[in-house]
Amino acid sequence: MLTFDEAFATLVPDSKAAILLGNGFSQAWNSAIFNYASLLQVANFQDREDQIRKLFKRLNTWDFEAVMRALLAAQIVAEVHAVGQQTIDNIKRDQEILKQALLAAVSNNHPRLPGDLTTAQYLSVRTFLRRFSQIFTVNYDLLMYWARNQDFEPMWRTDDGFRAKRRWSGYGTEQMVHFLHGGLHLYEGPTGIRKHAYTGKVGGGIVDQVRANLDMEPPQFPLFVSEPTHQQKKQRIDRSPYLSFCLRQLETNRMPIFILGHSMDDNDAHIFEAIRKSDACQVFVSVFGDEDSDANRRLKANSLAFFGAVGKHVDFFDASTAAAWG
Repeated sequence: MLTFDEAFATLVPDSKAAILLGNGFSQAWNSAIFNYASLLQVANFQDREDQIRKLFKRLNTWDFEAVMRALLAAQIVAEVHAVGQQTIDNIKRDQEILKQALLAAVSNNHPRLPGDLTTAQYLSVRTFLRRFSQIFTVNYDLLMYWARNQDFEPMWRTDDGFRAKRRWSGYGTEQMVHFLHGGLHLYEGPTGIRKHAYTGKVGGGIVDQVRANLDMEPPQFPLFVSEPTHQQKKQRIDRSPYLSFCLRQLETNRMPIFILGHSMDDNDAHIFEAIRKSDACQVFVSVFGDEDSDANRRLKANSLAFFGAVGKHVDFFDASTAAAWG
């Protein structure tokens, strides 16, 4: 495998590149927080606690999306076999509770303030991300958002498409940062997509604002795409002007693109389809750990199937050498 620097050196000098960040980017900062096992520990499944946790145990997984897929399959089977309507309604309700539990768990498990990261970490990740002209991410967390907005020298400002009163107006802007699956700081207000920002007051941090929204009646959830299949994720994206705009920006990207910290599983095939349709000729995919493990063999096979089959040049690089957080 290439190192990250070796991969970057293959680009035409002074050319621009894009990057797609997966969950591995955030796990590289703290693997104990940004994984499904820790989210499951803090999840609240309301009055369906016993039943839903039993599903995780019986399916032998921590993966919320895997359990959601199982519930969807169970709903289809139950409907075909004319199982009692009460059972079908319970299965549908479990799907909604599972989705809300994931959103709340991500919010509640998140570091509360930007100061939970060190100055050295911010400087490192800013140096890393400054190498890219377009940043796409499927992560919900605030790490990259915080890093962009630190008041450090040298100054680094990236357009996220939000303007007056923190309202999104991406059309006609020079938007460089795209949250493909939404984010903790984003929410749908009466006047469109808005973002939270630090208010300077006690309790005015973004995470505190998100938690306050979740405590409302009814709760106001962040803009998240947490559906279990790529078809359902694409349907959710299509219903949001912000999300659909971001995905189209990925589809129209013409620069070489690096994919860092993504498992390349089929449940994000809508993301990879956008890259397939793009004019990006080079795709660099990160591999973490033993490149001959079953998971990494599958990652490589999927990458070549997604991109190599349409004539894009695919290279793999060692994720650990990116050292985004130092």
